[in-house]
Amino acid sequence: MEYKSLVKTLPSISVLGHGTWGMGGMWGPRDDRQAIESLLLSFENNINFIDTALAYGKGHSEGLVSSALKKKPKSQDIVVATKVPPYNHKWPGQSDSLAHQTFPKDHVISCTEQSLKNLKLEALDLQQFHVWHDDWLEYDGILEAIHALKKSGKIKAFGVSINDHAPQTALKLVESGLVDTVQVIYNIFDQSPEDELFPLCEKHKVGVIARVPFDEGGLTGAIHPQTTFHKKDWRHVYFTPERLESLYQKVTELKKIAYDHQMTLPELALRFCLSHKAVTTVIPGMRKSEHILSNLEAIQKGPLPTEILKTLKKHRWIRNFYPFQ
Repeated sequence: MEYKSLVKTLPSISVLGHGTWGMGGMWGPRDDRQAIESLLLSFENNINFIDTALAYGKGHSEGLVSSALKKKPKSQDIVVATKVPPYNHKWPGQSDSLAHQTFPKDHVISCTEQSLKNLKLEALDLQQFHVWHDDWLEYDGILEAIHALKKSGKIKAFGVSINDHAPQTALKLVESGLVDTVQVIYNIFDQSPEDELFPLCEKHKVGVIARVPFDEGGLTGAIHPQTTFHKKDWRHVYFTPERLESLYQKVTELKKIAYDHQMTLPELALRFCLSHKAVTTVIPGMRKSEHILSNLEAIQKGPLPTEILKTLKKHRWIRNFYPFQ
């Protein structure tokens, strides 16, 4: 396992992290036992970064992480990151929303305290805002809350989860020096963080957490025009019939590239994310043991060769399927 520094005050983290959104209940029926077993398997294979959020099942995912942490070896350090949901319940963060309506100081502090209870931790390694917009940067209440939490020892580092497909909405924040990390959608289809965000993160030494490496399952190659989703799986809204057809055409081209280079599409997708030097870790959702093992096998092969990366540049696909608007 390769490790990189996310925040200089935290232990180095594995380049493959464990995302936990799927454990919260929006990806079909929950299987809590399987979820905990998957986390333990990650620990056994030296994955030491877990990303969760208070909004995932209203704290349910945090509770599962807590259950797994109880069973890990005492000598093993696991870096845990979670998130504060927007007080006004607007996803993604809107420029016309006022900062004090989205992240009022009392809300930020109370959510952090609730997450600490759910996780049964004395301090959070990384607390993140679950949405962000640079128009909020001038609101003093945000900084007051973060300073208070750091001073009290309840959080060690602060980051934001950038709006879906909108890395440009956090450029000023990165330049300000007030943030330790950013979490951003980055995959073969959405390569936009490379344009401005990643160079700024490298310049200001801001850690990068790459999320949605498989495009909500689209880049696994397992979804086709006839695919249907469980009514409790939010992707029945995300992947409409028209979108499934467009996706299938794009993925068919990528499968051929993967096949020609003797790899699977998921391997191509993961290795693409880790090929950019700005990326500290990538956090696919992993609820099944076989997914963890295949992802581990993929990352051990390292970054993609330059010629493949050049080919993948042509497969950038600018679109936004998210229904949370």
